[in-house]
Amino acid sequence: MQIILVSRHRKLPRTLDLSRRWLRWKLYVAAGFVLLGCIGVGAALALTIASPQERTLARIHDLQQQIRQQDAQLQGVRQDAERGLDALALKLGQLQAQSTRLNALGVRLAQVGKLDDAEFSFDQPPPVGGVEEAGDTGYALPPALEASIDQLAGQFDSQQAQLSALQSLLLDARIESSLKPTGMPVQGYISSYFGGRPDPFDGHMARHTGIDIAVPKGTPVHAVAAGMVTFAGVRRGYGKVVEIDHGNGYMTRYAHNSSLLAHPGQRVRVGQVISDAGSTGRSTGSHLHFEVWHGGRVVNPLTYVRSHR
Repeated sequence: MQIILVSRHRKLPRTLDLSRRWLRWKLYVAAGFVLLGCIGVGAALALTIASPQERTLARIHDLQQQIRQQDAQLQGVRQDAERGLDALALKLGQLQAQSTRLNALGVRLAQVGKLDDAEFSFDQPPPVGGVEEAGDTGYALPPALEASIDQLAGQFDSQQAQLSALQSLLLDARIESSLKPTGMPVQGYISSYFGGRPDPFDGHMARHTGIDIAVPKGTPVHAVAAGMVTFAGVRRGYGKVVEIDHGNGYMTRYAHNSSLLAHPGQRVRVGQVISDAGSTGRSTGSHLHFEVWHGGRVVNPLTYVRSHR
């Protein structure tokens, strides 16, 4: 089989003899190249058309993977937060129990301190005030838990203020108690009471301005309240006397002593020995004459002696 090629530019035609093997192989190779070129062009055209959709699908798949990973992380965070909230709620319950015990302790202290309900009460919050400062906390808790924490914080603030006020009141009460004449200056029996009585020397009715406590000579005499010694010496009729100013209008007098241990200007404590009992001055025997003055007037010492019992 022969193929004759005729060209305008050439005068003679060209003849291809297909019976020759080398010529057939050339034609086969050329045809193969043409076929491969067509396949490549078709593949490139297909990729050009389909590539955007595939890239989009691949991107969506990657995003779905990321979302699943983030969801797993979120579940872990949520579980950790729930465990933290459970622990916080448990701690909150313990703090509330402590707050209840503090309230009971404060009420008990108020009762022990013998404070009047109108003067101090744990049922009423102490009056306080201040400028409100607005600010962002920067975080948020569940509403119920946040309300419980706010309520508990308010209780602690209120209890702190109440306990501070209770401490001040108890300290004031203790100071006032130490300055108020209380109890017996010596241990003995009362041989003569406050008020009208027959005079032991002439028998006429006379006003007795104190109480007489019969004790042996040399018995230590104790101050019934803290204060300052304003007089220590001899007074007519009283013999050797110690007088103590306790403040708040109170003054006590200890008379007929055998010896004086305190001196003017000295500060004395409750129970401190200030003299020794005796029978100096206008006296029929060893005893202590004890007077209590309040607001410039002599009052019955028996009231203050019995308040100690």
